[in-house]
Formats: sequence, C-alpha cells, structure tokens
Amino acid sequence: MDAPGRRDLIERYVAAYNAFDVEGMLATLSADVAFRNFSSGQLTAQSDGKEAFRRLAEQGKALFSEREQTVVSLREEGESTVVDIAYRGRLAVDIPGGPVAGTLIELTGQSEFSFGEGGITRLVDRS
Repeated sequence: MDAPGRRDLIERYVAAYNAFDVEGMLATLSADVAFRNFSSGQLTAQSDGKEAFRRLAEQGKALFSEREQTVVSLREEGESTVVDIAYRGRLAVDIPGGPVAGTLIELTGQSEFSFGEGGITRLVDRS
C-alpha cells in the first residue's frame, strides 16, 4: 500500500475513533489485526483479531464522555507509519484507585500502524 493510501486509512481510523464509531474503526482493519497499548512502557491492553479489537474498542468507548486524537505529525518508517498524537478525553466513569468521572485527561503519544491487503494489520499505541 502506498503512502497516500496509508494516510487515508489512518485519517479514517482517527475520525471514527473521535466519533466513537467502532464500526468505522473496524472498517479500516484487517481481519487478523494485532493491537497493543503501552503506557509508561508497560503493556496495558492487547488484542488479536477484529472481534477482540471490537471488544476492547467498546470498553474504551464506555470509559469516555468525550475524546479526541489529533494527528500532530506522520512519518513513514519502512513498512509502518508512525503518527505523533495529541490526546484529550473526559472520563465518563470513575477509575478504581484513579481519577473520577469528569476528569480531563491530556497526553501525547505515538501510534505505529502497519498495513496489508486487508487494511491496518498492526496498531501499537504508546503514551
């Protein structure tokens, strides 16, 4: 997949994420997509396959009353595209031992996307 095709998929994924549109997110993914999320270097979530990703996406959707990823920059690194992201979200629920509903979370991170014939085949988020 060429760079413009990759960017289009990333833009569609981010727009669907921001709109809480799980079906739209899934439409950009391959059937065997692998997802990993790291926070402060620790693996905090993972899924393998579209249905497992759907379950995680539905759980994540329920945690926030509003959320927005903003693409700060994109760069091609071999077979992957690395995206610098600014993130902002407001919690919809209390997190046990953590912040309470209504708390605004702002952070920066990176998302690494890999691609295949069926769409995005791997997504690694780091914050």
